[in-house]
Order: sequence, then C-alpha cells, then structure tokens
Amino acid sequence: MSEDVLNSVMAFFVAFVLSLGIVATLLGMTGLDFITSVSGAASAIANIGPGLGTEIGPAGNYAGLNDTAKWILAIAMFVGRLEILAVMTILTVTFWRT
Repeated sequence: MSEDVLNSVMAFFVAFVLSLGIVATLLGMTGLDFITSVSGAASAIANIGPGLGTEIGPAGNYAGLNDTAKWILAIAMFVGRLEILAVMTILTVTFWRT
C-alpha cells in the first residue's frame, strides 16, 4: 500500500474516534448514562441502528431522550451520512478561500 492510502485511512480513523468522543461527551452532558451516550453516538455517526442500554437499546427507542440529545444525535447522523472528512473539509477556512 502506498503512503497516501495509509495516511487517508489513519485520518479517517482519527476523525471518526474524535467525533465519536465529542458526540458521546455532549450526550453525557445532557444527562444520559455512559452506555447510552457512547452507543447512541456510535449508532448515529456510523448509522448502525439501535444503541445499547435500556433507553435506546433494541427494546427501546429514542423518544424518551430530551430535545437537546435528539438534536445532537440528528447532527451526528447528518455528519455520518455525509462522511466525516467531507464535513470537516467544508468547515475549514482554506476550503472557502481557494
């Protein structure tokens, strides 16, 4: 594999883990427990369906979450569907100046 491919994979992995941590932290700040916030962040960013725990697990749904948590998850789903690196590129200043 070339160095460019490895750098691209590493950049995506780091961006994914950072965004997962940021979203999970924001969800935790809304009052959700650790399992719910981490699995909710992972399910929203990766678009993988239900999370873990009693509230958003396979037997539950997202209706019981507060509005702030729903907005955070909606933005995370939007970023996950558009691809993390594309959204990060759009949000940089150099993208708009060139």
